[in-house]
Amino acid sequence: MRRTQLADGVFLTYLPARKFKTSLLSAQFVTPLSWETASANALTSAILRRGTVTCPDMGSLSARLDRLYGARIDNTVRKRGETQCVGFVASLIDDCFAPGGERLLEPTAELLGELICSPVIEDGRFTADYFQSEQVNLIDAIRSILNEKRAYADSRLLQELCAGEPYGIPRLGNEAHAESLEPQALYESYRTLIASSRLELLYSGSAELSRVEDALRAALAPLPRNLTASLPQASLHIPRSQTRTVTENLDVTQGKLGMGFSCGSSDFIALLVGNTLFGGSSNSKLFLNVREKLSLCYYASSTYHRQKGLITVSSGIEFANYQQAYDEICAQLEAVQTGALEDWELDAAKSTLLNAYASMGDSQGKLENFYTGQAATGFTESPEELAEQVRAVTLKRICQAMKTVQLDTVYFLQGKEAAE
Repeated sequence: MRRTQLADGVFLTYLPARKFKTSLLSAQFVTPLSWETASANALTSAILRRGTVTCPDMGSLSARLDRLYGARIDNTVRKRGETQCVGFVASLIDDCFAPGGERLLEPTAELLGELICSPVIEDGRFTADYFQSEQVNLIDAIRSILNEKRAYADSRLLQELCAGEPYGIPRLGNEAHAESLEPQALYESYRTLIASSRLELLYSGSAELSRVEDALRAALAPLPRNLTASLPQASLHIPRSQTRTVTENLDVTQGKLGMGFSCGSSDFIALLVGNTLFGGSSNSKLFLNVREKLSLCYYASSTYHRQKGLITVSSGIEFANYQQAYDEICAQLEAVQTGALEDWELDAAKSTLLNAYASMGDSQGKLENFYTGQAATGFTESPEELAEQVRAVTLKRICQAMKTVQLDTVYFLQGKEAAE
C-alpha cells in the first residue's frame, strides 16, 4: 500500500493487485458529520449519479458504462467516526483481462471525474426532476429505517448515548432536514463540498502508480479546490456520572434492549479483543450464554467503537425479560473483566479477528471500505499490522482495559401497550 498526495486535500491510496480480474476505483469526499449537512450530502451523491453534461440521463450513462465492458459506478454515503464519506466506487475489468489489451482505467476515471465535476444543471441549480425524485428516495430511505426495528434501535441508542456529539448523527441525516432541502441551496452546498472537503481516492488493480496518478489528475482537473480545512479529531465520549435510561414505545412485538458503555482505557487492541470475547462473535459470551444457554434474547451482540471509546450492545428480547437480560448482559461483561474465561475463548476471539483481517485481502470491496475508513478517521494501521497486535495482546491487558468499561446509557424499545 502506498499513499500519495495529488493536490491540495486530494490523496490517493494505491493498492497494487494482480490476482483480481477487476480493478476498483473509489472517490470519497470526507467531511465533518453534522445535522445541517448530512442529508444534503446524501442527496447530492444520489443526484450526481443521475447523469453528466455529456451523459445527461440514466440511459446514456448506462450506454457509456456498457462501452466500458459493463463497468459499474455506484454512489455511496458512509459514516466513519464523526465524518461522512460521500462519493463513488467504480468497478471495471482490469486491463490485464480487457479484450485486445484495451485500457479501461483512463476512460473510467474520466467518467468518474465527470460525475463529480460536471453534473446536469439548469439555471444554475440541479435539475428539478432529478432533485425531486432523489429527495423522495432519500426521505423514503430515512423512513424505512423505522421498519427495521433492530437498525432503528441501534441508531436511537447512539443518538441518546452521544447526544450533542456528531457521532450520534445517522449517515443520512433525518427526515426534517431532508424535507427542507431546496435545489439552489443544495447546488451551492455541493460546490462547497467538492471545493473544500478532503478527497480520498483509492485504486486497487494492476496499473502502475504513475499511470493511476496521471489518469486521476486528468479526470479531476476541473475540480475546484479552495483551502481544505483539516478534519477535526473525534473526541472520546465523556462518561455520564449516572447511567441514563431512555424508554420508547412503538407498535412492536419484540423488545429491543440497547446498552452503551464508555471505555476508560486507551489500549484499543485490548478493548477490541475484549469486545469480541464479550459479544463480538458467534463464540462470544453474549451469544453462547445470554442467547443460546439462557434463551433470554433472540439476538445479542456488541460492537466496539474505537473512535469514541464506546461499546454498544444490541439485543432483542421479550418485554418481560428486560431485567433478566439486563442483569445477565452485565454479568457477562463482568466475566470478561475478571478473566473468567474457558481456555478456548481467548483463542476463538483472536481467531475471529485474525480471519477477518486475512479475508480482507480477498475482496477489493472490503479493502476499499477498510482503507477509506482508516483515512477518514486518521488511523494508519494496515490489516496485517492490526493482526500482529491482536496476536500479541495478553489476557492481563484485556482484563485491565475491560475493567474501565462502565455502563453509560440504556435504550429500551417496548410495545405501546406497556405505556398504557
